[in-house]
Amino acid sequence: MQHENLKYKIGITLIKGIGNTLAKNLIAYVGSVEGVFRESQAALSKIPGIGEMLSKEIVSQNVLARAEEEIEFILKNKIQTYYYTDRDYPFRLKECSDSPLMLFSKGNCDLNAGKFVGIVGTRNATEAGKENCRKLIFDLAAAQPNTVIVSGMAYGIDICAHKAALDAGLTTIGVVGHGLDRLYPAAHRPTAVKMMPNGALLTEYLSQTNPDRQNFVQRNRIIAGMSDAIVVVESAAKGGALITAEVGNDYNRDVFAFPGRVDDEWSAGCNALIKNNKASLIESADDILRFMNWEKQDAGVAPIIQTALFLDLSDEEQEIVSTLRQYADGVQLNELSIQLAKPISKLSSQLLEMEFKGVVKCLPGSVYKIVK
Repeated sequence: MQHENLKYKIGITLIKGIGNTLAKNLIAYVGSVEGVFRESQAALSKIPGIGEMLSKEIVSQNVLARAEEEIEFILKNKIQTYYYTDRDYPFRLKECSDSPLMLFSKGNCDLNAGKFVGIVGTRNATEAGKENCRKLIFDLAAAQPNTVIVSGMAYGIDICAHKAALDAGLTTIGVVGHGLDRLYPAAHRPTAVKMMPNGALLTEYLSQTNPDRQNFVQRNRIIAGMSDAIVVVESAAKGGALITAEVGNDYNRDVFAFPGRVDDEWSAGCNALIKNNKASLIESADDILRFMNWEKQDAGVAPIIQTALFLDLSDEEQEIVSTLRQYADGVQLNELSIQLAKPISKLSSQLLEMEFKGVVKCLPGSVYKIVK
């Protein structure tokens, strides 16, 4: 039964003309992913955004046979699957309207645990850029051992970030623009193998998908959506790292960049991001830790949580307080929404009211915590 359901989840991603956003709307309208394949063309054509032409595509395509092939590959290679309504689907991606319907991963990694930092940059990394990357990751590991490094397995800054994360003992996730039956570039396979025990390769693409250029642009949005903070280490005036930063801003992520000399080719993109207020200037991990409020608490000093009763709180607000008390360092809005089973719009309104009452405070990165 579980495999039967997975067949439909994979199958809908194969229907031409239906992207992630429209697919989600279609599933919500019909009521289930299985229902999409059982509806008549007449019924489908009346659904907003589908129409006559697309409804013909849905009923005429034989995508389920290909989906069954993919299930065989998944089972044989012990691939983990994540459907966008699953509880273990990355909660950071759930708030992104164009997030993938399905994700596939190979490795050993909780996609929701820890502080996720996306590190991106040019493929033509300089030695100075690589050193900045390595030092940043080692310093993050020392201050926050639960940091997860997310990057794209490409040459240059990407592979430097993955290798440094491994050396620092951090979990690292490589988001790739192809199926998990291959790795591009192949030269990075040894690093990918080392990532498996404490990390993962992650993709939205089925096996047999080639590493086509457009896939890597799509891959960048997953890096951005997965991350709490995004760091651009080095970039020319144009490049994939700048696309990731742009998407990160659209997703309301905190974006950072290392500055460089005005005449450095591989710092032009970083300097432009900073100049146009699309990234905050950083010189070290301390800047990120401070901005994100991830600074390590003094050893032996327990956080003091206000224990007085808030007499003017409603039952729902008391429930929010009880949940927040479980997170001494605060909790991100998306995760809190999942914990409380509340829509983000309603929860945001309640948290704002509680801020006015002096009960909670909002930290950078949409992190909320009890006022001490």
